[in-house]
This record gives sequence, C-alpha cells and structure tokens, in this order.
Amino acid sequence: MKKYTIKDIAELAGVSKGTVDRVIHKRGKVSEAALKKVENILKDIDYQPNLIARSLKNNKTILLCILMPDPKIDPYWKPCIEGIDEASHEFSPFGVTIRYVYFNPFNKDSFVTQSQLALDPSFDGVLLAPLFQKESITFIEACEKQEKPYFLFNNDLKDADSQNFIGQDLFQSGRIGAKLIHSTLKDNAEVAIIHIDEIFKNATHMQEKERGFRSYFDELENGHFNIRAYKLKHRNANNLKKTIKYFIDTHPEINGFFVTNSKINLLAALLNKNRERTCVVGYDLLPENLHFLKTGVIDYLIHQNPRQQAYLGVTFLSDYLLFNKVIPNKNLIPIDIVNSENFMGYIKR
Repeated sequence: MKKYTIKDIAELAGVSKGTVDRVIHKRGKVSEAALKKVENILKDIDYQPNLIARSLKNNKTILLCILMPDPKIDPYWKPCIEGIDEASHEFSPFGVTIRYVYFNPFNKDSFVTQSQLALDPSFDGVLLAPLFQKESITFIEACEKQEKPYFLFNNDLKDADSQNFIGQDLFQSGRIGAKLIHSTLKDNAEVAIIHIDEIFKNATHMQEKERGFRSYFDELENGHFNIRAYKLKHRNANNLKKTIKYFIDTHPEINGFFVTNSKINLLAALLNKNRERTCVVGYDLLPENLHFLKTGVIDYLIHQNPRQQAYLGVTFLSDYLLFNKVIPNKNLIPIDIVNSENFMGYIKR
C-alpha cells in the first residue's frame, strides 16, 4: 500500500501543502471548498497519520497515577504490577512514566486519603481499582471535574454515570461458577455462596458474582438446589481461619462451594478433600489456590487475569493521551476456566 505524503495529497486535492497540513492537524482557517476536497482525498486513500512520529516530534511527556490496593496487604494484586510495568516499559520511549499510589484494600479511609494524592495536577491520567463504591464514584467525579482521564479495572461501578472500564463481566462470571457446580451435583444439593473477608460495605464485585450465580439457578426449569450465601470475615487472620473451620464443621450438608474471591485457599486448606459429592469453585491463580487445584480439593478456578486488566488499562490511557485514540467505555476480557488439567498453560502468562 502506497504511503501518501502531504505533497501527494495536496496534488490530488489541487490545494497547497499548507492547506493539507491545516486540515490534518485541525489548525488554522481553511475554506469550505478546500476542506471538502482534502477530506474526500483522505477518505479515498484511507489516510492514517503517523501517530508515533507526531508524538516524538511533540516531545510530549505523560505521568500516570496507578491508584490500587497494596499488593503487600493482598497478594491478589501482585500480577497487576507485572502488567503495569510491562505496559510502562512499552510506552516509556514516548515519554510515559508511572507512579504508584497504594491504599489498604480493607480500609475505606485509606482509599479516601490516597485518592486525594491521585488528584494532584501533575498526573495526566489515573488507572484505578475502585473497591469502595461510593468513595470511588466521588473520586472519578473529581477527575471529570479536573478533566483528568481515568480508567477503571477489576471492578465496574454500576451507579456511575460514565466510566471507562477494563475487566470481566462479573455477573456472567457468577453464572459460569453456577454452571460448573450445577454440572457436577445432583438434585436437592446444598450450595453455598461464600464471601470471605468481605469486611467493607458495598463489595460490588462479590455482590455481582452472587447475583449472576443465583440468576443461573433461578432460570433452571428442572432440578432443585438450595442456594444460601454466607459471609465469613474477621479482622484477625487466625480468627478468620477459626471462623471458616467452624462453618465447615457445622455445615456438613453442603455439596457445592462457590467462593467469590481469591481467598478460596483459606476454605480449601480446611476442607476434607474426601468429602463426598462436593464441588469447589473459586477465583484466581494464586500459588496457594493452584496448590489445592492440583491436589484436587479445588475443582475449578475462574481466571480473572488481573495482569492483563492492568496492562490494558495503562495501554488505553497512554494511547488516548499520546495519540488521541478513542477507547470504548466498556472493554471486557474473556472469562477463563482453569482446572487441574489445563492450569500449566496459564501460570506462565
């Protein structure tokens, strides 16, 4: 395919090179007739500007804020750092740099405090993991007021008027968990939806999964299953284990366990793998979870791919700020089902 220069386009349109330059870069005055001629030629030749060259010429620098949970507190977020660093490395030649602002994922006040740092005018854009519904909406409203671009990952905010989101359909994710459990259990089975360590209000990512899970069973025309939700939580890790152990011992009737977050290993560590007619489904490829997947205590893990979510979030923000690329508001990534037979294909991703 021929690469057209501004001179070529000017000759085809019968106008000056200066006119073509003004049309392409949307600057300066151009007559209506000349504008139409140039736009028709650009359409005919499917002209694509050299965005990379333009960015280098402008010598533009971009500083992105990564507002996310501290991975030292919750290891689920460690893969996100890998994805963010990879995207940062790819865009560093174009002047993109990042700065992490961590908050405690179990402390609303920590998020509020750290989110104020993210509103610093020096940041050109923000990538946010919005765990706290109300506070996150307040934050993105502040971003919009400042005209500061932002992207959300991991969790969608249902009550926000507008947002740019990269992640999975959590409702559909819950339905997939229900399908996996349904396919292994007989009628009249007792099924538990378990929210482990949901210590903050409005944990929408867990609630959406539960909603999807219940919707699947509600729509079944044949068969009957008893679905109950349980919240197992405690501030102290040792007491949390005692709470889970007590729950398991006092509910021998449960045949299916659906854990809505990455802490399924806490349940699996205390669950007798010889327990009859049991199906265990949870989330995320943490080393502890993979251990129990390989040993057969966990039947399925739903891979949320936090690394890819964070990588794409930085990529979309960089593309928008550097090259003015239009990014769709909703960017959903596939929901992968991992078991003991296929996990090896995922752990190196």
